[in-house]
Amino acid sequence: MSFTYDDVGATRGQGACPPGFRPMHVRTRLGEGEPVFRRAAEAVLTWEMHREMGVGIDAGAERAAPGVDVTVTLAGMIKAPCRVVWTLEEHRRAGWAYGTLPGHPESGEEAFVVDRTGDGTVWLTVHAFSRPAKWYAKAGGPATRAFQHAYARRCGAVLRRLSGGDEED
Repeated sequence: MSFTYDDVGATRGQGACPPGFRPMHVRTRLGEGEPVFRRAAEAVLTWEMHREMGVGIDAGAERAAPGVDVTVTLAGMIKAPCRVVWTLEEHRRAGWAYGTLPGHPESGEEAFVVDRTGDGTVWLTVHAFSRPAKWYAKAGGPATRAFQHAYARRCGAVLRRLSGGDEED
């Protein structure tokens, strides 16, 4: 299966949004320190964050890696097929992005990156660009967009809990 958009890998450059797509950038403070970073990075790279959110994850591997196909199932009925397009595992940054495949309600790419800044603060950034692909995503209009932002904020809240980070933002 081919991707449903042309600019595969564009989320690697934060702020990149191809013409005709809507950008999204949600950043959540998780906590501080190396242990929080390590736990958060592992939870992102192994799909644990997504599974703890209550979405279905059917992945072709136990860990995110370029080329791995992943189907996210929402509410037990909306299937969203994707493929991992890039990963990173560095001393202070870890994460991955997936791009949409045919059958996904949206067309575009979404990245989940955990980083530890110079002062030790650990953040999750969800960066994406998308546009509706299915009729129901188009019909949802602003509600679809609000759902995407709520999903990204929930990723941060769940990852904060999983990593043992701060109690609140």
